[in-house]
Amino acid sequence: MPTLLAVSPHLDDAVFSAGGALSRRAREGWRVVVATCFTATMPDPRGFALACQLDKGLRPEVDYMALRRAEDIAACAAVGAEARHLPLPEAPHRGYASAPALFGPRLADDRVDRALRPALERLLAELLPELIWGPQAIGDHVDHHVVRDLLDAMALPAPLQLWEDWPYADRAPRGPATLAVPLDAAAKAAKLDGCLAYRSQLGFQFGGAERLRERLEGIAEERFAALERG
Repeated sequence: MPTLLAVSPHLDDAVFSAGGALSRRAREGWRVVVATCFTATMPDPRGFALACQLDKGLRPEVDYMALRRAEDIAACAAVGAEARHLPLPEAPHRGYASAPALFGPRLADDRVDRALRPALERLLAELLPELIWGPQAIGDHVDHHVVRDLLDAMALPAPLQLWEDWPYADRAPRGPATLAVPLDAAAKAAKLDGCLAYRSQLGFQFGGAERLRERLEGIAEERFAALERG
């Protein structure tokens, strides 16, 4: 059984961006593993980090990341994937203190890649994947760039294909695709079920479940590009 490893920055990126394609691979007999990089629970969040859960309607005492990890397990199951969670902190817990900062330059003292690299190397050695997927970083979220840049820098044991980050791709320029995966009815249904599992994100990202359904109706394929190495 061949293995596909999808390296997701956040607990929703892989399924939002490539959930239909992930489900197609699973139906074709692949072992599909979604490894999310930034999933750590950070005790007693404050400032912008706390605001990131309050704006989802969650009270301060809620373990936001534990809730999201549980959502991710359900979402990955919906598309036929295994969920793996790497315990590294999201950008708001690494000194990015505002929404604009998340989409700006990487902070000079942000060296989360030094911890992420060995974690990914261990995962690659365990899984020995035949194919690796990751983000293009459309939309310029700093965590997406950290993952994309690290995948670019690593000596990978398998071909790398990068998904168009959704929903950012709806409102940002997109480059040419080297792979387009058409979504049949089963893939669309699996993607919808997977996306709906991220209940904490639906209002903030899409304006609710019904609006998500409407936006997914217009997606006929998921597009990937090969990484252009320098």
